[in-house]
Amino acid sequence: MTLSRSLLQTTALAFTIAVGALGNMPTAHADDKITIMVGGYEKHIYLPAKLAEALGYFKDEGLDVELLNEPAGVDAENQLLAGAVQGVVGFYDHCVDLQAKGKFVESVVQFSQAPGEVELASTKHPEIKSAADFKGMNLGVTGLGSSTNFLTQYLASKAGLQPGDFTSVPVGAGATFIAAMQQDKIEAGMTTEPTISRLLKTNEARVMIDMRSVESTRSALGGTYPAASLYMETSWVDAHKETTQKLANAFVKTLKYINTHSAEDIADKMPKDFYVGDKDGYVKALADGKAMFTADGVMPEDGPKTVLAVLSTFSKNVKGKQIDLSKTYTSEFVKAAK
Repeated sequence: MTLSRSLLQTTALAFTIAVGALGNMPTAHADDKITIMVGGYEKHIYLPAKLAEALGYFKDEGLDVELLNEPAGVDAENQLLAGAVQGVVGFYDHCVDLQAKGKFVESVVQFSQAPGEVELASTKHPEIKSAADFKGMNLGVTGLGSSTNFLTQYLASKAGLQPGDFTSVPVGAGATFIAAMQQDKIEAGMTTEPTISRLLKTNEARVMIDMRSVESTRSALGGTYPAASLYMETSWVDAHKETTQKLANAFVKTLKYINTHSAEDIADKMPKDFYVGDKDGYVKALADGKAMFTADGVMPEDGPKTVLAVLSTFSKNVKGKQIDLSKTYTSEFVKAAK
């Protein structure tokens, strides 16, 4: 009896020690599996998503993150609202637009303070000199309801045009955008790097309106325009604060990496097919546009007001609505990032 009791006590003690040891190990919780939809992860504007993955920062936080690619940000937004993904790497302006529709999503990490977009005009159409010349034109956008569509409508409205004066044509980005311009299906269009450099290199397009830097963006849009971000439904963020903090940690480290490393260092971390056969061009475009990224993920103070002013200019959905901008973003997690 004494031997049996002693053996039982020893076994119980060993079990207790093992459980204690396990308690000190990092554990993966169910909500540590995160699916993020990226509005075209080969685009320079959304580079932090793939870079964070390549640098291993998600894994460092104990997160299992799956990045899904969706060329148009509006489609990524729809996936979020349907509950198919937990987050979107897309433009902050969707947070403002969705609140006008009664949906509450918020930028958790603000990647950029400029759109990184350019309005290109086909060199077949030298008559297009400004947005006022958009009348009667087919203008390329990534998708209807996308941020490129928002910005196109604003630029046209600012030039005195009405919504029916031009046609927005959803052509995506990259090869599909280029083909649409080559085939004259669009006379002008809004796109980002590396598509911009590819069309300029072949002299098939020229820059009309440049929003790749903070300075040129202020000139075009009237102020700082926070664009690429990680945005999520507010209800999900409130229910998963620990996981949201881990995501913020990973992305803030990524933004710091971008701001402390050369364009070549960054390009070396990207999949080779992102270069589209021209690494030198990829590196140059990245070097020229790297300043659009924030250093810490914090929302620029004057940014949300500019976005609201831009959307209110043309959007029947936003115009006249009471928008609480404080609920369209949070700096809680990036300011606590480690």
